Amino acid sequence: MTDENKGETEVETQDFEEKFEELEKELIQKDVEIEKLKSDLEKSEAETQEYISLSQRLQADFENFKKITDKRNKDLVKFANENVIKDFLDCYEDFGRALETENDEDLRKGIELIYNKFTDVLTKEGVSEIPAKGEKFDLNKHEALMVQESDEVENGYVIEELMKGYMYKDKVLKYSKVIVCKK
Repeated sequence: MTDENKGETEVETQDFEEKFEELEKELIQKDVEIEKLKSDLEKSEAETQEYISLSQRLQADFENFKKITDKRNKDLVKFANENVIKDFLDCYEDFGRALETENDEDLRKGIELIYNKFTDVLTKEGVSEIPAKGEKFDLNKHEALMVQESDEVENGYVIEELMKGYMYKDKVLKYSKVIVCKK
């Protein structure tokens, strides 16, 4: 081997050693990066498990809430008329007392008292009579059973109310049955 070949071999060896050292440094950096990524992955997996656990608890809480709400709604529907029934029980008892009277005048007064109590209960609950006689005929509140001519009433107005109609708040419960003037 000549000096020249020896020099080239030494330079090549030195180049290989430098490249080897660079690659070794890169490898160490990559190992550090891999360790950091593993650590981040473990943290992410732990957070994911927390979220899954939280989601399961929330779902169970929601199911419980739904069951409680359904039961509460069923009870509300089941006992919705409780207060009205209590009010009508007083009227019912008054009817019993009125039927026990011997005197016709006392019976009349008792029945009037009961009628007034019924009226008060219905009014308190939002029930009202639909005005009919002398009113303009309204398809939304009245039901025409008959049509008659009349000189005393204008065309399209109610001559007579055959059966009373009732509103519950803004809704018609029972239409007034009427006779309407038609000229």
